[in-house]
Amino acid sequence: MSVIVSQTLPFSNSDLDLDNPERWAKLFPLIRPSVASVPSTNGLPIIVDRAVAKTKHVRIAAIATTGNFSSRLLSAKGVAAFATEPSRLDKEHISAEDVANALKSHDVDYSTGLVVIRVGRGWKMKMHDESIVDLEVDGELELDHVVALLAITNEDTKASLSKVRELLELFLDGVSTTTTAFDLEKTGANPSVIHAGSSASFESAKMAIEKDLIYALRPHPTNNAVVYSVHYSDINGFARLENYLLAHEISLYLEERKLPSHITSSTILNKAQAARGWSISICPIPTTYLSPQSKPPNVLHTRNPAPSAPTADTPSSEAQEGHDPIKDFNDGPIRTRVIAGCEALIKEEPAITKCDEIVGDGDCGHTLRDGAKQVLSFIPTHPLSLTHLPRTLNLLVSTLSQTMGGTSGAIYCIFLSSLSHHLSATPPPPFPTALARSLDQLLQYTQARLGDRTMLDCLIPFVETLEKTGDANEAFRRAREGLEGTKKMVAKVGRSSYLDEESTRGVPDPGAWGLLILLEGMVG
Repeated sequence: MSVIVSQTLPFSNSDLDLDNPERWAKLFPLIRPSVASVPSTNGLPIIVDRAVAKTKHVRIAAIATTGNFSSRLLSAKGVAAFATEPSRLDKEHISAEDVANALKSHDVDYSTGLVVIRVGRGWKMKMHDESIVDLEVDGELELDHVVALLAITNEDTKASLSKVRELLELFLDGVSTTTTAFDLEKTGANPSVIHAGSSASFESAKMAIEKDLIYALRPHPTNNAVVYSVHYSDINGFARLENYLLAHEISLYLEERKLPSHITSSTILNKAQAARGWSISICPIPTTYLSPQSKPPNVLHTRNPAPSAPTADTPSSEAQEGHDPIKDFNDGPIRTRVIAGCEALIKEEPAITKCDEIVGDGDCGHTLRDGAKQVLSFIPTHPLSLTHLPRTLNLLVSTLSQTMGGTSGAIYCIFLSSLSHHLSATPPPPFPTALARSLDQLLQYTQARLGDRTMLDCLIPFVETLEKTGDANEAFRRAREGLEGTKKMVAKVGRSSYLDEESTRGVPDPGAWGLLILLEGMVG
């Protein structure tokens, strides 16, 4: 995946005018009609959300730093009020009493209690009276983490100010944070990142995030009675798939170490510097306050699926346990298949590129070609037998994440990373089962589904048919049908979704075409 180290903003800082708190007072009511602006005693606007008046929870208010604004405050529906104030020196510009009065002015009851969380110059908590808690944290990351934690804690805690105070005290005592930001300078041929005050070469997102998690988890000994509340924030705006990659690597790391967790996220805009990056905040929370994040059910491959039971003609995956359509998992046959697929993809690049120039950005063929070339240069020095395949795939993903850009690069990296994870199980599942589980995991990180005119219209029928029948040739036939179907589909996601239907009719999806060529070479 190509790395963009600094912000790419379509507007200048003066156009955005993020230092002006009045902007949110004017704009946010247009986004969410349930909010209203109330001036504080110093004239700074406080945004009150009247929609929370119906709940019996402790009211939450957040006060961020002017200019360093977070998506969490815009999206969190449980926040009763929020505001921004200039960076604090010796005084607060908006008091807890200001917030309480603003809630009163719009009949938002806070008799259950009110917690005001603000960015300050350290960590401290104080009571203004028996019903108002004023919590000061060190930065926007910690502010977002507290707001997220109070949204996911159990209902008993949300309805009790004393329990909320206990939870906040645990947070103050146990939270640890880490930040990685891209540097404009390079380290050798690679981008450079700044972590824990020192500069290092950026090898891959997986390696960088693992380093962050090791650092953030260091103060926390393993404890079976806690759930790890993990909040990550991308800094200065990652693409959605880049965010999904962050979440994917964090969840895999915790899952592999059997650490129960609940992961939340936000985006933070940092006006002080344009560098992009991410921050991670981790705090162990007793299970009396927080439950582990439940795994989603099997991801629906289609938008309107119809459940079906296995029949005599379509054996279930359980019936196929131990059956594998790829009979030989020795190094030689696997290597032959991979080389054939990559060479076929490189040969087809001009046609895929021409197709993508019609319905996309014109870069899909180049992305797939570059990825295929990278694979061909990678495999001569790495073993490909089943025993070594999980490790080799893991290393390959680290390499591809730097060379394959765009959506295709991210999707291939997520899928191969998941495949590496599932094949490393003891004993490993049948290969079609590992592919199906990897597909399920991939679909947690993209909104695209079967029928949306994407590469998934080729991948889903191939994987499903292979798992169901064990016949690689039949799976390839269904994948080809999926590609042909994209010629008639209306794109719902991606670049093609912005084009008129007439522009894409009769033209196959380039990503699906590239995947089919790869599969054709590998299936033979």
